Amino acid sequence: MRKTGRTLLQIAICTLAALFPGNLGAHNSNATPEAQTQKKNSKKITTRTEPLFGEKLKKVEIKSNKLKGACFYLVSGHGGPDPGAVNKYNGHELHEDEYAYDVTLRLARRLMEEGAEVRIIIQDKNDGIRNATYLKGSKGETCMGTAIPLNHQARLRQRTNKINALYAKDKNRFKYIRAIFIHVDSRSTGTNIDVHFYHAKNSKNGKRTATAIRDMFEAKYRKHNPKRGYNGTVSVHPKGLYVVNRTHPASVLIELANIRNNRDLKRIILEDNRQAMANWMSEALIKDYQGKK
Repeated sequence: MRKTGRTLLQIAICTLAALFPGNLGAHNSNATPEAQTQKKNSKKITTRTEPLFGEKLKKVEIKSNKLKGACFYLVSGHGGPDPGAVNKYNGHELHEDEYAYDVTLRLARRLMEEGAEVRIIIQDKNDGIRNATYLKGSKGETCMGTAIPLNHQARLRQRTNKINALYAKDKNRFKYIRAIFIHVDSRSTGTNIDVHFYHAKNSKNGKRTATAIRDMFEAKYRKHNPKRGYNGTVSVHPKGLYVVNRTHPASVLIELANIRNNRDLKRIILEDNRQAMANWMSEALIKDYQGKK
């Protein structure tokens, strides 16, 4: 009986070894160092390089293909000779273009991580993604390498023409293309506003995308700060918006905060908040894209 028991045990071990080779211990003769190294390196990590993100963040690891087939034109408001809305806070001068640009870069990086093609229209080769509370103003921004004009209409026309030229080449390459404009509003100091969104009057896709981002913000506020509430809106700007109305791809213009309101300021001057907004936007754009596939 003992002999039979040992034989059955041996058979069982042999059977397990055949079914699960290499899983019965570190000393398995089949697990050569070369085989272990090949297994370790079997998962390839794809990266892209974007110097605009700064030296520490220029390497972007592609984490998924959720946005493969999607292309985004990201445009931060103002720039170059035009700082946009300006306010002084705690002895610091705050410029709209700097905060809009930082959120734009953060959004660009998140979209790239999910497999999207991203065109950053307004660029500053010196800034990168910044973690500071008070972002120093500059006039170094360009429209993809071309100096930004001083004239207001010329500035808007320049970025609109750049987007439309890119779209003419991209429209047959990508399943989904969106232009996203990011701004910071300026209203009276007592006016507290939530992140809100504009689209062109007859743009169903623009409205759809704006609504997707708005709904994501509402869901995030409900989850993380339910007592606060969220009153962000999706609408057509009553005076019309040059870039939204004249860009050929569906577009959304996002106003992040009122730069003159101290409560709103925390939304843009705190680095964690700037990243959170970029994260929420990217989540919404993934959802919108996947709903269109």
